Order: sequence, then C-alpha cells, then structure tokens
Amino acid sequence: MDVDSQPTMEETILVGDDLMMGPPSPVIPQEIASHVLEGVELCDGILRNLFLCLQINDIEPFCQDELALYRQCAEKRDKELRQRLQDSERKLGLSMPLDQAKERAGQLESEVITLERRLILASGVEGIEGFRQRWSLHGRLTDTKRRLESLKLGIENRKEDEPSISPTRKRWFFW
Repeated sequence: MDVDSQPTMEETILVGDDLMMGPPSPVIPQEIASHVLEGVELCDGILRNLFLCLQINDIEPFCQDELALYRQCAEKRDKELRQRLQDSERKLGLSMPLDQAKERAGQLESEVITLERRLILASGVEGIEGFRQRWSLHGRLTDTKRRLESLKLGIENRKEDEPSISPTRKRWFFW
C-alpha cells in the first residue's frame, strides 16, 4: 500500500473558541436539576484534564486530544440534557396541579420575553464580547422556548386525558 495514494487530510488545530461551536450548555433550573442531571456524564474529569494540560503546556496546540475529547463529551452531554429538560417539563405539565402548571408556563413566558429583550440589547455590543453575549443569550432563549413548548404540550395532553366534568342531575326516588 502506497502512502502517497491515500487522500491527505488537512490537520485542524482546535482552540478554545472551537468549544463555542453550536449552542452553549443548557441552564438547568434548580427545582428539576436532580432529576435532569441524574446519571449524565458531566465531563468534569475530561475538563479537569484539559485544564491540567493547558496549565502545563500554556498553549492549545499541545492539548488537541483533550480539546477534542471535551468537545465530543460536551456535545453528547448537552444533547442529552436538553432532551431530559424537555421531558421533565412535559411531565410537569402532565402531573402538576393545573393552576401551578399554568403559573409555571407564565413564568417561562416571562423569561422568554426577558431573554428576547436582553438579546436585542446585546446586538449593540461590538466585538468578541458582543458575540459571546449574543451566543449565550440565543442558546438560553432557544432552550427556554423549547421547555415552554414541552410544558404546554404536557398541559394540553393532560386536558385531553382528564374526563370532562358534566353537571349531573340528582335523581330522586319516590317510594
């Protein structure tokens, strides 16, 4: 087998900014964190190794394996967390008392509006700081909208499942 006959691949050197490809990691609400995070690989060991490598070597090109491993682990973790967040909100919509579920939906709608406003304000910030703010806010906004949709889906499915209460007539028996 001739080495020259194999297609060559351009080598890519990863840097820290490559970890900002795709959406940021989701923010997990405190009240459901224990359920959502249970059994998920948090990549903390890989991140520790990455920081150790950067501490020893000072520059990113010497930590390519650690960067690639962390990026791969973080993408898998974030995908799983997003799915669990949506599942958790849907289950809350199904199981919470209806008034509390509607109140939670109102809180999420309020959070969506706040994030949209903050995103508009961040569009005026220039440079890398502006990019980071918009990137982070856009990710949080998208995640919050999906959580809200899941919660509403749970509420809607619950309404269909609950029997409709129709006024019953009292029956009187005369003997």
